[in-house]
Amino acid sequence: MTVLNVAEICPATRALGPGQRFVIWVQGCCFNCRGCISPDWIPQTQATLVDPLQLADCILSVPRTEGVTISGGEPMLQAAALSELFSYLRQKRDLSIICFSGFTLKQLQAKADPTINKVLTLIDVLIDGQYIPELNDNQGWRGSSNQVFHFLTPRHLSEADLFTERKRDVEIHMRDDSVLMVGVPPHNFSTDFEGAVDIASKFTEA
Repeated sequence: MTVLNVAEICPATRALGPGQRFVIWVQGCCFNCRGCISPDWIPQTQATLVDPLQLADCILSVPRTEGVTISGGEPMLQAAALSELFSYLRQKRDLSIICFSGFTLKQLQAKADPTINKVLTLIDVLIDGQYIPELNDNQGWRGSSNQVFHFLTPRHLSEADLFTERKRDVEIHMRDDSVLMVGVPPHNFSTDFEGAVDIASKFTEA
């Protein structure tokens, strides 16, 4: 059985694409980009193994879901599982699908891998290229300006400016014993966030 190795999910967010989206971060990456915001998800180790069809049903069960965003980790290392996930979603509902990848579109096409090619036919927007800290322009739904938005279907073409020029923001999702940051963080976010936590903790202690 094909399974998807999942690092984390966020069932509902508006910080990684248009509308309310279900976000999946996969575990394992073949790149080691300097300044990666999710280094814990680089090791190609087992995290949570999920049946793609069961995950699809979970996505479809979340009210008001308009789309799915896949990040990681490197999603294209798990193309077979993503192919099953995306195909099933498309059969059930016409959700928007956005996918990040450290591989460029040209590199993915050069692989001539039928599974990867099928995944590409199911994606609306591919955001490609490795993160380069020096090219972080603090704009849009990408980490650095070398990364390219490929509108593989016309679904989001009318919103192209949002992808490239939108002011960045993040959402902080509180868990029982942890905090999940969702979105592409703006410059100085880590410093500002740590300062806000320090201030809040002082009020709590008082």
